Amino acid sequence: MRNVRKALISDAEKIQYLINEYAKQGLMLPRSINSIYENIRDFWVCEENGEVVGTCALTIFWSDLAEIRSLAVAPEHVRKGIGTLLVKKSLEEAKELGIERVFTLTYQVEFFKKLGFKEIDKNSLPHKIWRDCINCVKFPNCDETAMEITLSGEGNDTGKTA
Repeated sequence: MRNVRKALISDAEKIQYLINEYAKQGLMLPRSINSIYENIRDFWVCEENGEVVGTCALTIFWSDLAEIRSLAVAPEHVRKGIGTLLVKKSLEEAKELGIERVFTLTYQVEFFKKLGFKEIDKNSLPHKIWRDCINCVKFPNCDETAMEITLSGEGNDTGKTA
């Protein structure tokens, strides 16, 4: 049985493992266990039969702006809808909080397009979002694509299925 829920302190090591497996491949920034503990309230996890098989964080930057980050699904569970569930749950939370825009920096452009995100110019994002990028080996030549979804109004696409 599959369950998406807010992360618990006891999930921190599994969250770090999932994220850092992708970070080793250069697909996302690594996260320290301290960083995960400090930001545990940002994280959602997906459990399958009691085991954490995916994670995603919603990080708030301003009154109207948040980021989907640290989306990681165990390799043996990829393409089973877990990433979609986690992103949708994060977008629901953003909407409940009154956040109008959610962005992501990603290599998975088609995945996010299916969820209603649109490509944007990275330079349109506030400078403070780059605070984590300074530690990236690819900085300042980031090759990720910036994407954004607008949650306010009737015309958003958060209900789309991938």
